[in-house]
Amino acid sequence: MGTLILAVTSLLLYSVGTALQALSFRGRVHTSIAITTLIGLLALTAHGLLIAQTVHHEGGFDFGFFQSSVLISWLIAFLLLALNLRKPVQSLFLGVYPLAALTIIMGLITHSPSRLVPEDHYGMLSHIALSVTAYSLFTLAAIQAVLLYLQNRQLKQNYNSVLIRNLPPLQTMESLLFELVWAGVVMLILAIVTGALFIDDLFAQDLAHKTLFSLLSLIVFIALLIGRYTKGWRGITASRWTLAGCALLMLAFYGSKFVLELIFHRGG
Repeated sequence: MGTLILAVTSLLLYSVGTALQALSFRGRVHTSIAITTLIGLLALTAHGLLIAQTVHHEGGFDFGFFQSSVLISWLIAFLLLALNLRKPVQSLFLGVYPLAALTIIMGLITHSPSRLVPEDHYGMLSHIALSVTAYSLFTLAAIQAVLLYLQNRQLKQNYNSVLIRNLPPLQTMESLLFELVWAGVVMLILAIVTGALFIDDLFAQDLAHKTLFSLLSLIVFIALLIGRYTKGWRGITASRWTLAGCALLMLAFYGSKFVLELIFHRGG
């Protein structure tokens, strides 16, 4: 199936999923988990086939800026769809589906230098897989943190707002946020460890900023978890720390790739 057909199919399904969630959020329609899951699986299938054509090449995988973005957005949507089977996270689809659609559009209309990793470089591929998983989990945590922040604000201003009526109780929202942060921290630590094991020099010129910002973000997330269990951090405080850590992590990944590939046009 052609790349354009797969991209259009993915965009259409993500648009349908977003529209249904928006209507459900406004109370216009009722969507069951079965319908949400079906639409999500169809979108992920088309999105996955698109990745197979744009990221996987003969002899290796291309992890350029936009190719990586398409891959990460697929994993974010996949994790959310799986999480939706046991947690009340429907509201996150309103952020994740448009994000996935945006990465697909950018991947189609733009180009970045190829950064090919050979198929037999298992150590490097394991580092990349763990890193991508960590980025995906923290992206979900960032969206959850924004919703938690808005929920806290709305509880003080308009207790009967649309947002309050649709979101789970505050304690459930906070619990989910810290579950995502915990999972992200574990994946990030494993990613840093595998990077140290399989990358010759983590502080080489091309990797110094990425490594530094990744370590800083890890420190922020660990401080957040310590603050949670020693000082009872929650609500707006937890949201701010989460967003700060996610911002550092995004700088580590997207900032370094943006400068290297789109400004200096350096592949690898």
